[in-house]
Amino acid sequence: MLDYLFTYGTLQDLQVQKYIFGRVLDGKTDFLLGFKRLDNAVYERYSLVVQTKDFKNKVEGKVYRVTTLDLRKADVYETSAYKRKKVKLESGIEAWLYIGNSH
Repeated sequence: MLDYLFTYGTLQDLQVQKYIFGRVLDGKTDFLLGFKRLDNAVYERYSLVVQTKDFKNKVEGKVYRVTTLDLRKADVYETSAYKRKKVKLESGIEAWLYIGNSH
């Protein structure tokens, strides 16, 4: 089954994609409305998006078609610092998004 994954940080890096998925993903630019991106927010190194509910805020990223196995691999890569949430993008696509996992 194919899903969509919206990325805004290291998952866009081609080397990271090869390492995690064993291939480079084919993605397209899309936007996440009602969120803003915080740089160096996780471990003072990685980006994070936070929901603002203000649709003037938007995050540019890439959306990729991925398999369930790809998502499981990405879950391992993202560690427990992040959790996966389903969101609707500006294009209307429903995609998975990694957000901060505040325990």
